[in-house]
Amino acid sequence: MPRNPRDYDKEYAAYDGTPAVKKKRAARNQARAIMEKEGLVHKGDGKDVDHKTPLSKGGATTRSNLKVKSATANRSYARTTKGAMK
Repeated sequence: MPRNPRDYDKEYAAYDGTPAVKKKRAARNQARAIMEKEGLVHKGDGKDVDHKTPLSKGGATTRSNLKVKSATANRSYARTTKGAMK
């Protein structure tokens, strides 16, 4: 048994349950639903729905601002053409 078991209720209350995080999660879920309706992504396919203009930069969750990327490409740091981090 771990020495310090995680307190998931406390983590949720401190972060995941905050209004700002709930709003971001709802936007991501809405974006995924839009692309699923078009048949571009499916559950468990290893693909992510990416906002071309990030929500943090004023982008919207509209079809024109969404694209499908592999999970690896979407969750990685920006890279140069040679693969080095920018």
